[in-house]
Amino acid sequence: MDEREAGQLNALQLAYLGDTVWELIVRHGLVWRKMNVKHMHGKCVSLVNAGAQARILAGITDRLTEEELEIVRRGRNAHAKHPVPHHQEAEDYAMATGFEALLGYLYLTGQNERIREMIQQIQEVNEDG
Repeated sequence: MDEREAGQLNALQLAYLGDTVWELIVRHGLVWRKMNVKHMHGKCVSLVNAGAQARILAGITDRLTEEELEIVRRGRNAHAKHPVPHHQEAEDYAMATGFEALLGYLYLTGQNERIREMIQQIQEVNEDG
């Protein structure tokens, strides 16, 4: 899909796909560790939630392009037709939607190398923090 077509999707559609992209990235990383499935699941849940995604986005925001920041802004400002889950903060949920929208957009536009760069940046931020 080209960037124009992907840009025409609404932010919640991008986030819907990006949520799955992020979970697949996390699960792919975990499967190579020496962990049983129960521990992999627990670690995955700790990384695939609004709070974690909001922190991840905060750690890499200064490394995003203007175009990427616009996708994040669209996702952050999108209003889902369901309430924020009880165990999540509304601001974290909005930021996570922005992060997921960005991943969905990058995935749809075939920017796999950029996704790999972002994963590297996330790992660097986590090592430093």
